[in-house]
Amino acid sequence: MRTLTMSKRIIKQIIGDKRSLALLFIAPVFVLFLFDVILNATIENPKLLIDTNTKIPIELVDELKKQGDVTKSSDLEGALLDKIKNREYDGLIQISDNKLITTVEGTEMSINTSVQKSVATAFSNYTKDTMSSNEKLSMMGIKMMDNEINYINGSSDMSTFDSIAPMMMGFFIFFFVFLLAGIAFLRERISGTLERLMATPIKRYEIVMGYFLGFGVFVMIQTIIIQLFMVYGLGIEIKGNSFSVLLINVLLAAGSLSLGTLLSTFAKTEFQLIQFIPIVILPQILFSGIFSLREAPIWVEGLSKIFPLTYAADALTGVVIRGSTLFDVGTDVLILLGYAIVFIVLNTIALKKYRRL
Repeated sequence: MRTLTMSKRIIKQIIGDKRSLALLFIAPVFVLFLFDVILNATIENPKLLIDTNTKIPIELVDELKKQGDVTKSSDLEGALLDKIKNREYDGLIQISDNKLITTVEGTEMSINTSVQKSVATAFSNYTKDTMSSNEKLSMMGIKMMDNEINYINGSSDMSTFDSIAPMMMGFFIFFFVFLLAGIAFLRERISGTLERLMATPIKRYEIVMGYFLGFGVFVMIQTIIIQLFMVYGLGIEIKGNSFSVLLINVLLAAGSLSLGTLLSTFAKTEFQLIQFIPIVILPQILFSGIFSLREAPIWVEGLSKIFPLTYAADALTGVVIRGSTLFDVGTDVLILLGYAIVFIVLNTIALKKYRRL
């Protein structure tokens, strides 16, 4: 009987907490829906650029058109490679020295796989059209074993983890800093420390900046440890400048820190703070670039633009894998800085309700 009484009390508490009900029943459905949309948005028709200066047989071009979105160009090789490097196209198709050469940008494994599959299928079908593979290949002077893949960034030895490591680095920094800041700031409120501070002449922005800098010391240490472990523990090679990677991670951590303290002002318990994870943290990993969003609905790509990790992942991938400079990823860096500033301002405004009148 006492067990039932306890159960009834818990049920009433949960029913009375509308946010808990929403997160229990609505958030999982929403996240699963996002997973379904993003994971099913596979790249079936890669954008292939054909170098017509290399005299690719028309029959092979026809087969490639069946496998992807084909564009022919007679531009100079440097200009064609720039289009691949800038990700305007997924793969460049050429014939040189009796080899069918496919060049990819290299940083997105899903695109690499799609291009290789499409080219291999087209080449296989082409060799079977009118005669045996060996006869036709011999006549053209091309061998299937000479089907070569070139990478502008990365290499054929790059594993899936290598390609997503920069994004994962940013995600873990964002996630753990969010928890650290949110829970620590919440405890300050629960213990009454924040209310006592608010009763003093100290200004709200001074309180926010004090917490920000105090937590920031540990955030900086955590960021450095994660980055060092990724490089020296897991062997991730940073093609660009290591200090650029550190700066991007610190800016991301600053935004996560200020977001964690901001959301903690809307939670009464640690359980309520953790409830924000499905709607604030989990979608970040979906939209960070681990999964290609090119074939996803437009609203999905638009939704990805509101998350800080989207910009951090793009900047980190640029510096780590492509060797980009801070100038190259300047837009992403400025947006991350903007997020940190906006969240700090919102923190200051949110503290109004704790000021005793």
